Amino acid sequence: MLTVHHLETSRSQRVLWLLEELGVPYEIKLYKRDPKTKLAPASLKAVHPLGKSPVITDGSETIAESGAILEYLVERYGAQGKGELAHLQPAPSTPEYRQCRFWMHYAEGSLMNWLVMKLVFMTIPTQPMPFFVRPIARQLCAKVQAKLINPNLETALGFMETHLSKHVWFAGKHISVADFQMSFAVVAALARGADATRYPKLAAYKTRMEARPAYLRAVSKGGPVVM
Repeated sequence: MLTVHHLETSRSQRVLWLLEELGVPYEIKLYKRDPKTKLAPASLKAVHPLGKSPVITDGSETIAESGAILEYLVERYGAQGKGELAHLQPAPSTPEYRQCRFWMHYAEGSLMNWLVMKLVFMTIPTQPMPFFVRPIARQLCAKVQAKLINPNLETALGFMETHLSKHVWFAGKHISVADFQMSFAVVAALARGADATRYPKLAAYKTRMEARPAYLRAVSKGGPVVM
């Protein structure tokens, strides 16, 4: 039985969604974040040395990193996809294939870096600290966001908005593995201060994604996508 070692409010949701779309039987082992640090529990290191989620075990295979997991699942179980799911991995040398490859790398290689920084600098002023330090921390974090993080996120959001004004899904007119990889980033971006009215195509994409029955099943089993 394939097992998803799923950390609450994490990128692991991508994996659950894909498995639900494919109809692959699996079980979830749920891990809770540390209530103070919000980090993954040490017990995940018993599954994989990095101690991160997502991780899947499938027979003798143990696979970490959400992008690698998604590619493994499509390669091994993608033939079960019918209709639009037949395009999860676009044919090589096609425009759809190149778009799929780009967004698979862009999600973690570029976009998530800024989203993680956004979360960190939003969180720092809320952490325990001497009262006289808090105003300084708040001011410093606000400046870093205004000067560095927000401009880069706005560029990223504008880029995605323009792309989605021409494409239904990230690789083209059919859903592909790139949409599963991008799903967490899209939800996180719109949850962390992005004005959805400025990015109607991105907001519509999120609505379209979240309306899929398989996505709803994944959320019901794995919990909310972001904190």
